[in-house]
Amino acid sequence: MGSLGDHAGGGNTRVIAGRYRLEARLGRGGMGLVWRATDLLLGRQVAVKELARDEALSDAEAEQQRERTLREARAVAQLRHPHVIVVHDVVVQDEHPYIVMELIEGGSLAGRLARGGPLDAHEVARMGIDLLGALSTAHEAGILHRDLKPANVLLERATGRFVLTDFGIAQLSGATTLTEVGSFVGSPEYTAPERMAGERTGPGSDLWSLGALLVTALAGESPFRRDSIGGVLHAVVYDDIRPPAAAAPLLPVVLGLLDRDPRRRLDAAQAEALLRAYVATGRMPDAPRERPGAVPPRHSVLPGRAGGPGRPGRPKRGGYASAGWELPPAALAGGRPGGRQGRAALIAAALAAAVTGAGVSAALLVGRDGDGARAPSSSTASPTPTVTVTDRSPGPSSPEAPQGYRIAEDPGGFALAVPETFRREPDGPGVSYVSPDGTYRIGIRQTGRVPGGPLAAQRRADAEGPRNHPGYREGRVTETTRNGRPAALWEFTRDGFAEGGKGGGDADGRRTFDLCWEEDGRTVDVWVSAPVADAAQARRYFDAAVDTFVRR
Repeated sequence: MGSLGDHAGGGNTRVIAGRYRLEARLGRGGMGLVWRATDLLLGRQVAVKELARDEALSDAEAEQQRERTLREARAVAQLRHPHVIVVHDVVVQDEHPYIVMELIEGGSLAGRLARGGPLDAHEVARMGIDLLGALSTAHEAGILHRDLKPANVLLERATGRFVLTDFGIAQLSGATTLTEVGSFVGSPEYTAPERMAGERTGPGSDLWSLGALLVTALAGESPFRRDSIGGVLHAVVYDDIRPPAAAAPLLPVVLGLLDRDPRRRLDAAQAEALLRAYVATGRMPDAPRERPGAVPPRHSVLPGRAGGPGRPGRPKRGGYASAGWELPPAALAGGRPGGRQGRAALIAAALAAAVTGAGVSAALLVGRDGDGARAPSSSTASPTPTVTVTDRSPGPSSPEAPQGYRIAEDPGGFALAVPETFRREPDGPGVSYVSPDGTYRIGIRQTGRVPGGPLAAQRRADAEGPRNHPGYREGRVTETTRNGRPAALWEFTRDGFAEGGKGGGDADGRRTFDLCWEEDGRTVDVWVSAPVADAAQARRYFDAAVDTFVRR
């Protein structure tokens, strides 16, 4: 959620929600203003992020973004980890959303690096351990950060605690996006190549960003910093990755996290083990050469140099730290081999998206505000991102389908976006759209009004969960809204089994996201279920379904 700015500003005596008195501006970024405030009810200091309205959006688009942001903020508020920002409250006043968070005295990592230069390797290793714990907690809850960068890491002055912030709100602003909403979100210098390619992403993409962040903290700037957005994209998806000499103490974990092939990239547990070993001994053990199911490493020299593309090359002077990696075919858009031409096409697509994105400037694309301060913005899970621009021409009441989705005009009197390959199946009193292998299931049910409304209905369902769902656990109900209407989000895990006898079982159980709201005198339930291991992708399908659902 919001990050604490590094510059104090003027005072303000506004009181929002009848409770939070805004007193001093702490910072301004692409997402809006961050205030120091007092919680008048509990008598404590808090930080309040006042989210800005993107004027390029229509009223309907702005409403949709606000609803998604508030829903994601409430989801993040359920996370409990000492290195994840605590979200106390989410309020709306005069149609402006505000996120109320714990106040971290000390500023951001970006400010620390700007004022004092790079950190020592021991402190960077400790930071990596803290952030890996925060990311693992979020990933287990099905939440991807997707914008890990120095501006979104806070350093508490009194304790030295690193805190990860700004989950879930990058889509409110074009300040750090390559294109408009639904296409690409994030800061290119810290964005994994598979996200640039528009491929399916998961927790590994956040780990790539952490690898780039570790290098930045050690060397003072991103390993992918270039003078133009085109240069940044080229560096991320094509150039040899050459960590600077300052990264040498943590080199195995840096190289392991910055593997362009997600199948070979270090996972969180491996990276944490390496960093803990360094903190304990002052030496970094070698990274595991292979992971179960990983493809063998494939190194090369720069195209055109001795050894030739695709042939093993001898490390240049400087040893392992200067050995280059070639982008494997699997990391290209669509997974197609293509060598130089494929990479060039990917970069061209990304550049086209960057140029076409309305109201986006190159300065903001590389993560800077107009005054030179890094923009503190971020994102969460959303429909699969892409660096191409989608041509949309919807009717006045038609939802828009993200790329890779289609609009299902259901005979039950509604429409919503579902992945192109999902098929419709009757499901008791409702209907489901199911992936070909049965792994994912999107369910829709419409009934009459229920006693007590959506919140009471979801609380009853949660209470009855152990009776209706074998192995019911981790259930929680969150009050929220949907298009201004009262709604309730129910999340839970149950034992895994093959739904409908057609696959989709999972030894770790299945995770369900279920939003209930009232509309036109009816109660609407939209839910998505998937194996726990695929919860992040399920959450993207869920967001797409909820955001595009319309009654006919």
